[in-house]
Amino acid sequence: MIDAPTNAPDDLDRRLILLLQANARESTATLARKLGVARTTVVARLARLEARGRIVGYTARLGGDEAGRSVQAFVGITVSPKAGREVVKRLSELPELRQLASVSGEFDYMALLRADMREHKKVLKDSKA
Repeated sequence: MIDAPTNAPDDLDRRLILLLQANARESTATLARKLGVARTTVVARLARLEARGRIVGYTARLGGDEAGRSVQAFVGITVSPKAGREVVKRLSELPELRQLASVSGEFDYMALLRADMREHKKVLKDSKA
């Protein structure tokens, strides 16, 4: 029998993560009550999951009008070999940039952009640099 790595999440970790995915603002006392453990156990588990990179942040999901006012797009970017650093630098300055990844295949980079349609009325078009 092969033992699981010590940093692998156990059943309690997985149930805690599921509860946080449903409501990341849930108090540690409420989480503890739902899991049937002490609050200090939840605090310790959260600290361990964060330290090991299993939980990397907490976020808010927008609903209603706010969610409907923005557009999100994945954009494939091809650059000349020597322009990569400059392109990454300039893209990183865009407040609309949510994620930028170096990829292999047809494109050199994939960018995830999100823009508020009230502020940006331009239509994105394919372009070649």
